[in-house]
Amino acid sequence: MSPSGRRPELRMDQPLDRGRIRGPSYDPEQWGRMSERIARFIGSWRFIAWMTAAIIAWLLWNIFAPDDLKPDPYPFIFLTLMLSLQASYAAPLILLAQNRQSDRDKVQYLEDREMTDRLVADTEYLAREIAALRVALGDVATRDYLRSELRDLADDIAQRLRPETPSADDSPADQRSLDNDEGPSITT
Repeated sequence: MSPSGRRPELRMDQPLDRGRIRGPSYDPEQWGRMSERIARFIGSWRFIAWMTAAIIAWLLWNIFAPDDLKPDPYPFIFLTLMLSLQASYAAPLILLAQNRQSDRDKVQYLEDREMTDRLVADTEYLAREIAALRVALGDVATRDYLRSELRDLADDIAQRLRPETPSADDSPADQRSLDNDEGPSITT
């Protein structure tokens, strides 16, 4: 009702407000959980043992009890009816439980697939990073390279520090021109 006390006018261009109509409702999750519990029990060895014991007790009672106390004589029609009824309820409950399990499996599969995709992407990223590091290390001087260069420099320095004896036919002017070409000479 509107604040003025009148009913709101129904319009054909707008959908009806479905919140006002209350009908019976149920929680599908609650029914699904219940069907899973029942299906889990029906599929257990405990259920098979109880069902076997109940059927054997029913048969023994209806075979050996006095005739006036037998609820279901020899063709056991009532037992057949009860087992058919139990099977007719068990099959849909088991199917409901299987559908819910397949839905959970589907969600788990999608989550696993997303995780696998992330792992593949991370692995590809790390592979690219390692390749980039290898390329970058190709431009970096390694320890062995530095050692060989330092050894060569040390040999050059040692060779320059060795005193050279000038020969008699070399004049001091020639010696100075050689010193200037090779750089400054160090004498001891």
